[in-house]
Amino acid sequence: MNENIRVLLAEDDELIRDALVGLLERETDLRVVATARDGREAIERAVLHAPDVAVVDLQMPKLDGLGVIGELQRVLPQCAGVILTGHGHPHALRTALASGARGFLAKGAPGTALADVVRRVHDGQRYVDPVIAADALTMRPSPLTTRETEVLAAVQEDRPIRDVARELFLSTGTVRNYLATINRKLGAENRSSAYRVARENGWV
Repeated sequence: MNENIRVLLAEDDELIRDALVGLLERETDLRVVATARDGREAIERAVLHAPDVAVVDLQMPKLDGLGVIGELQRVLPQCAGVILTGHGHPHALRTALASGARGFLAKGAPGTALADVVRRVHDGQRYVDPVIAADALTMRPSPLTTRETEVLAAVQEDRPIRDVARELFLSTGTVRNYLATINRKLGAENRSSAYRVARENGWV
């Protein structure tokens, strides 16, 4: 008789976390061996409990799901990672797969879907939510260069320009020039709206 698949579940929302644990533990071949409220705790619990599969929320405090998956690839490479997200942006999908995640599932998927994905990635397969995959195929390409995307991601909606300049080793004037170009390309009035446009299209 095969042993149960050991699962770690990381989700910062307690109600969602408890609901997902309940769904997984209904399955006779799955066992939740640890839960975590943030990304750092997820890493600590994973090292302690050595799960077969880590199911992690994309957006978490301290370390996001992508960071968790990337770190688990280093410290616990035998653990397969599944990203859960309420925001199925194609950019997040590409980044998640690049980080080493083997599964990518929307939180609104049927309860049985998560258990099925856990089994699939444990067997060495990949799984991508079909709706998100379709969006990724039809997404229009970003008009921004790699450097412009980096600047916009660093600035986000209201981060001080001087902080961004220091982080990216640029002058404040250069950052402002990049932002002016970004606004023009995206048809945005300011950096806040530019960032929102880029986020909605999955470019950052």
